[in-house]
Amino acid sequence: MKLSIQIPCSNEEATLPQTVADIPRTIEGCDEVELLVIDDGSTDRTVETAKSLGIRHIVSHPRNQGLAEAFRTGISYALEHGADVVVNTDADNQYCGADIPLLVKTLVEEKADIVVGCRPIMQNREFSPIKKVLQLLGSWTLRKISKTTVRDAASGFRAFSREACLRIFIHSKFSYCMETLIQAGNSGMKVSSVDIRTNPKTRDSRLFTSIAQYIRKSGGTMLSMFVLYRPGTFFLVSSLPFWLISLLIGLRAMILKYCYGHGFREFLPSFFILLFSATVASLLCSMSLIGNLFRAQRRISEELLYMERSRKYNKR
Repeated sequence: MKLSIQIPCSNEEATLPQTVADIPRTIEGCDEVELLVIDDGSTDRTVETAKSLGIRHIVSHPRNQGLAEAFRTGISYALEHGADVVVNTDADNQYCGADIPLLVKTLVEEKADIVVGCRPIMQNREFSPIKKVLQLLGSWTLRKISKTTVRDAASGFRAFSREACLRIFIHSKFSYCMETLIQAGNSGMKVSSVDIRTNPKTRDSRLFTSIAQYIRKSGGTMLSMFVLYRPGTFFLVSSLPFWLISLLIGLRAMILKYCYGHGFREFLPSFFILLFSATVASLLCSMSLIGNLFRAQRRISEELLYMERSRKYNKR
């Protein structure tokens, strides 16, 4: 079994040596272990550092394209070079490299498609109370959307089977973490998790600069993925408040009309609100039906892409 450990990098000259040093070179069950560095438009000596560390597999983007694109590039490269399992870790040495065998072992023993390394969020002294609450809330929300049981949705320390790599299609430009879980859970892949350790913080996150930006980007990603993978549920749930408004206005009008004898003119403003709400609710229900049709079409397209990928990479 061939294992490819990919490390997305963006100006990681200072932290890459320690990250690489912590990664084991021999892992039980793996005949071959390769390290892959994806240089996402670094302007420092990241590439030179990677070469000096003896890393033979290096892919460079001419400019910074974001973590999601770096992940996509790494997956394609690993598939092209015959990887059976792909492990993703961060170049800032946040995750304990010695736990990589634990990810691989769980992937093989549980016959999972994806294994997520879950950090000890509540015990992490470097996380502020607000960040801990947001992490737990975000993971809970994503579990509901993705139909998985992963406790740490934002963790980038993951193992992917070759089958999962062939089936994953990333649309987001912010981060692949949430989208891969949503796609896997809604596509019937088996997702497992395992507790892992973390190392002391080496630098601030480059994905976001503030809590507000994190909420905006993460929330936007989850919302867009919810619409993409479960459009019927999204639009149907969105229509419920408008149906409720219409019902309440209608009941109020009937009570005032038949119990208190009010005339039609007194209901005119409420009637327009009822009409508007009912129209919006009907449109959202229609979009729910249309969304389910597009969802079926997307699944067909993804299956065709999967078959094309399988032919492209499995013949090598």
